[in-house]
Amino acid sequence: MNELFVLATAAVPAFMASIVEFVEAMTIVLAVGITRGWRYPLLGTAAAVATLAVITAILGVALATVIPIHLFLLFIGTLLLLFGLRWLRKAILRFAGIIALHDEEVIYQREIAALRAQGLSKTGHDWFGFAVAYKAVLLEGLEVAFIVITFGVRGAQEMLAAITGAGVAGVAVIFAALVLKAPLTKVPENWLKFGVGALLCTFGVYWGAEGFGVEWPLHATTLFPILGVFLLVSWLAVRMLNLMLPHGAQVAARNV
Repeated sequence: MNELFVLATAAVPAFMASIVEFVEAMTIVLAVGITRGWRYPLLGTAAAVATLAVITAILGVALATVIPIHLFLLFIGTLLLLFGLRWLRKAILRFAGIIALHDEEVIYQREIAALRAQGLSKTGHDWFGFAVAYKAVLLEGLEVAFIVITFGVRGAQEMLAAITGAGVAGVAVIFAALVLKAPLTKVPENWLKFGVGALLCTFGVYWGAEGFGVEWPLHATTLFPILGVFLLVSWLAVRMLNLMLPHGAQVAARNV
């Protein structure tokens, strides 16, 4: 049971975070494919995935073999906490109404307009479409690679679990996008980002403290109360910011 729990702590965060990143990347790939044809954006996507696989393999092996375990935990814990706080901060501001909620439909329409303004290539080789898809998948995928490395580098089984979680998310998003041929607006991205931010902060505190030599009395189950604290504090922050906003205040729509 404990082994299954450890594997789940690698697979579940990787799956949740990957869903968010893959949805955002797929929105741009869809826009390129629909406006400029599918050959070159698909080639760009494949090239980006290959690049990410190389980056993940190199960094994963380097972290696992070079850095001592206590320094590794401290390093990864700090990065996770900073990464998670960035996601959580944006989520709090969105739910408090200070910045607009993330809207894939708005982003999709914006990308469509920009791509149509560029016009089609006259040479028959759409390297612009290739570059746009490659950049989108690579930038969003780097966050997925970071999360997979972080949650999987402690062992071969954990790495397999993290890769599986990210892979399942990727296949699900690609399948849904190909079937619908439209941005996945039904995915609750804002809630997922809120949850993933809290999860990353939780693991950051847990592993960072272990890097300092702290021995948690409840071992891995300590993750649950830490997660509860982050969720409670974040909810209170949203409520506090809601009360501080002037009544009827309107927020300029912008996607972050």
